[in-house]
Amino acid sequence: QLQLVESGGGLVQPGGSLKLSCRASGPSFGYYAIGWFRQAPGKDREGVVCINGTVGSTFPTTSVKGRFTISRDLAKNTVGLEMNNLQPEDTAVYYCGAGSLYCGNEFKYWGQGTQVTVSS
Repeated sequence: QLQLVESGGGLVQPGGSLKLSCRASGPSFGYYAIGWFRQAPGKDREGVVCINGTVGSTFPTTSVKGRFTISRDLAKNTVGLEMNNLQPEDTAVYYCGAGSLYCGNEFKYWGQGTQVTVSS
């Protein structure tokens, strides 16, 4: 079983940057696909970007391409999400999730979320 804890959220002005971190505890961290998701008030949760287990291929959603970057540190059991040029529409609770190997598989483990607010 994997436990996930997000950190790094906060308030940032439009055009600013934030880096989120998802720390995992549990065995075989590198085996899992790790995805970042977000949920804005009144909206469904949506996938933001995902990294496959083992090979580490990444899959960003169209709206964040060129602005958000996912990275993985196997030694620290963490997955980071670097977010640049943030816009008000990026405001949401951001969650990390973990699933078996590939991003297309079900995400079985979830963190508690961290709030990101983009506002002037």
